[in-house]
Amino acid sequence: MLVTAVDSTTLATIAYVAAHQTLCLEFRCGAVYVYSTVPAEVHQALLLADSKGAYFNRHIRGRFPYFRQPNKLLMALPTSAD
Repeated sequence: MLVTAVDSTTLATIAYVAAHQTLCLEFRCGAVYVYSTVPAEVHQALLLADSKGAYFNRHIRGRFPYFRQPNKLLMALPTSAD
């Protein structure tokens, strides 16, 4: 699991579990969304994007299955036992 705090006006934290292709995004407002079937390349490009919010809107939002996680970010991540 890779968890990265980011410098963004939209996102606070980005987490990725490569084995599950799961991307978890914690927004500045505190909302956490979990996206499935996200390729590692998309995660990497998000981390490298000058504007994380713009990248999210163009390349992630509406393109992958997701759900809103009611709890904290780390509770949203699948474990190796999953």
